[in-house]
Amino acid sequence: MADNGNLLIGFGTETGNSELLAMDAHEKASSMGIESKCACLDEIESSDLMEAGYLIIVCSTWGDGEQPDNAQDLYDAVEELGDDDLSGVEFAVLALGDTAFDLFCEAGIQWDEVLESKGGKRFYDRIDCDTDYEDEAEEWIDAVLEQISS
Repeated sequence: MADNGNLLIGFGTETGNSELLAMDAHEKASSMGIESKCACLDEIESSDLMEAGYLIIVCSTWGDGEQPDNAQDLYDAVEELGDDDLSGVEFAVLALGDTAFDLFCEAGIQWDEVLESKGGKRFYDRIDCDTDYEDEAEEWIDAVLEQISS
């Protein structure tokens, strides 16, 4: 069973917005005494996900509903996991997108679904943020970290 005191924050991004939010979440977690690691999704292995007590995915949608380049390999690897390989992992997803596109926040939606399908437990509902995301995302991050720390 994973150590539920640890938090892994992974981000997938093409423009850097998800990275900035993930780094902000990491800094806030540290200030709250939550042990956390923040990394780009291309620096994380599926085994790292299995060892995380808590997992936050911050992911932007790219192009026509695709994963960012730096998220695709890990997403594919997670899809190949067994149906309960992520049991014991509690997760939350922050999705960034643009409502001008048909597949708004599709990459984040896909992460939310695949993590649950592999046995992960959603401990906080996904948020789908449009291009003016800052305030909404910050409130979500604060609420998620508050839940982890309680």
